[in-house]
Amino acid sequence: MQLKPIAQSFAVEYRYTLYFTEQLFSKDNPLFHEVLARYKKDTQNRLLFVIDEAVVARHPDLIVSIREYCSFFEKTLLLTEVLTLPGGETSKNDTAHLNAVLTAINDAHIDRHSFVVCIGGGALVDMVGYAATIAHRGVKCIRIPTTVLAQNDAAVGVKNGINSFQKKNFLGTFALPYAIINDSHFLTTLEQRDWIAGVSEAVKVALIKDRSFFEFIEEKADALRERNMETMQLLIHRCAEMHMQHIAQGGDPFESGSSRPLDFGHWAAHKMEQMTQYRLRHGEAVAKGIALDVTYAHLTGLLTEPLLQRILGVLERIGFDLTIPVSDAAEIQTLLKGIQEFREHLGGTLCITLITGIGIKHDVDRIDMAQMERAVTFLNSRYP
Repeated sequence: MQLKPIAQSFAVEYRYTLYFTEQLFSKDNPLFHEVLARYKKDTQNRLLFVIDEAVVARHPDLIVSIREYCSFFEKTLLLTEVLTLPGGETSKNDTAHLNAVLTAINDAHIDRHSFVVCIGGGALVDMVGYAATIAHRGVKCIRIPTTVLAQNDAAVGVKNGINSFQKKNFLGTFALPYAIINDSHFLTTLEQRDWIAGVSEAVKVALIKDRSFFEFIEEKADALRERNMETMQLLIHRCAEMHMQHIAQGGDPFESGSSRPLDFGHWAAHKMEQMTQYRLRHGEAVAKGIALDVTYAHLTGLLTEPLLQRILGVLERIGFDLTIPVSDAAEIQTLLKGIQEFREHLGGTLCITLITGIGIKHDVDRIDMAQMERAVTFLNSRYP
């Protein structure tokens, strides 16, 4: 007997919001309470907080403030547990941290109508988001990013993941957070390298999408390096806006295709992070990756010398070290293996985003390895 295939299709509307505030857990700031009240107004929302240990160290009153805030708004907020974990790539490299979050979700009886609230940098947000999406096939997650890179890029997207098999984000999911809340107060205690690291993601999105945004960064490079908060807030807002617009309007929010323009500069960045045992911050590696790819674009005739020097100059003024962390030919070859690993991560078809001008992206499906080696040599001879 021949039975007919059964086919159905359906569409699901996704919506999430990025909020901006300062001193989120002050009793005078009702935002967090209001965000939760929109889900359940007259009953308590169960909350599990997962916080970066480094954030707690720099903000020693944070946990007390959270407890007092939840008590103040007890009609809406039921705090079940506060879990502190190491941040940075350590949180994504060691599955013990993932298991700690899953255990806390279980022990605190966090279900699909409860919330995991993550406070930390991009790596911790990635890991906790992954835990939230695999527990009960998905519990709600609120992201409260605490670094520039997390506030303008890592925490505003739809990706979650951990590192495995010595590969960046080998395990992961696509899942939207319930909400993201950027609190500028967390930025005030960042080390300088973390303050500037996230600017590389803004340079990235400006170079592939928005000439005027790049010109803003170029004009404000010194102010950004010198920690001008107003300038940084404007940069974070525009970068996050462009990132979220790309997800919503780019036609491929869950990256089923091969073109990933928001990963401009990232094939090399991911490999350099792994090669340095993650001593490089992600944003620092992205700056180097951008420098490498624009140098390659110049050597292959896609980008003029004046534009190359202009882009490298902006990155330098912000404060980035653009040397590529390789010391010999063997390490260069190890770095270049990152292209193959990036192809596998895409799903088999290579698609590397380059640029032909500021705001003009150009995808290629092959890389001239000899020219890429020259690009590495060029950069490292520029910065002896």
